[in-house]
Amino acid sequence: MFAVTVRDHIMIAHSFRGAVFGPAQALHGATFVVDATFRRAKLDADNIVVDIGLATEQLHDALADLTYTNLDDHPEFAGVNTTTEYLAQVVARRLAERAGDGRLGPHAGGLAGITVTLHESHVASASYELTLT
Repeated sequence: MFAVTVRDHIMIAHSFRGAVFGPAQALHGATFVVDATFRRAKLDADNIVVDIGLATEQLHDALADLTYTNLDDHPEFAGVNTTTEYLAQVVARRLAERAGDGRLGPHAGGLAGITVTLHESHVASASYELTLT
């Protein structure tokens, strides 16, 4: 399997509901380094997985409405605990939509999957792996 990874970051504020979250139930900030990995079994006719420039641009676009916001006030996340794992899934689905509608270019047509990893710190991260058909 071949893979290409691009990176960006977001700075957000949010809070959680539920005793399991302890002090994170209070409003707090987070800065996530976001990696998006695009996979395919075979390289295309140009010997690439996906256009790296477009992948970088579309990752940035997929994150644009999240960065510098309080996710508690974001309509898409009303009533949702925006855990790192959950946000990784949201970003992966946004990128899959862009692959499907052509915003990632013609090379994205052969993608087998997208994995998004949000790094909370240098010691903790969470990922979501989306298989494309």
